[in-house]
Amino acid sequence: MELKAFQDYYPDELSHCYGCGRLNSEGLQIKSYWDGEESVAVFKPMPYHIAVSGYVYGGLLAALIDCHSTGTASAAAYRAAGREMGTEPYYRFATASLHIDYVRPTPIDAQLYVRGVVKEIKGRRMVISSTITANGEICVRGEVVVVQMPESMIPQGH
Repeated sequence: MELKAFQDYYPDELSHCYGCGRLNSEGLQIKSYWDGEESVAVFKPMPYHIAVSGYVYGGLLAALIDCHSTGTASAAAYRAAGREMGTEPYYRFATASLHIDYVRPTPIDAQLYVRGVVKEIKGRRMVISSTITANGEICVRGEVVVVQMPESMIPQGH
């Protein structure tokens, strides 16, 4: 049995994001999973994700941190509530703040590992700290403040 990614539980109406939407055939289709208390996603950059020869474009790296963090927040909210992922009402989050530190150039020919940790849960707001590693070295650090989407924005009973 294959483990479903956090993003696979999003309702169809919320599955078109360029970064993590499973229904966006042109998007990145990031897939995030629990690995103990951390979340993890694995991503292999394509040659067209280039910044300069041999290295990944920084905007792509920011998108990986962003979408992995919102997915982590969704899964963490379900976990905190003791609910199964994908049950209604849906827990979906939007980015309120995105801070990225580029620690070193990220090689384009490496498998990238995005790891996230929930730093804070405060009502409808969470802070997720994430990193991207390549070849065992941290290349990017990010902190994302997310807020839970109001129920009025989330389709019910799809």
